Amino acid sequence: MEKIINLHIEKLPEGYYLATSDTIQGLIAQGRTISETIEIARDVAKKLLEAQECQIERLVSFSDNFDFPIVIGV
Repeated sequence: MEKIINLHIEKLPEGYYLATSDTIQGLIAQGRTISETIEIARDVAKKLLEAQECQIERLVSFSDNFDFPIVIGV
């Protein structure tokens, strides 16, 4: 599956480039050139999206009716 991610790239005073994104929270990448920065941002975005998918899979959605096991000592 492919997704479009909007990057904001700015040149830092030190000469490096910094990429951030409002689309993916936590995406920050820095490189010596624009193309290097984009490539690093692509890798970071992939890893962040994979991590988010793992977290979503762990969440259990509850409906109005569900079974819930409990343990009691007797």
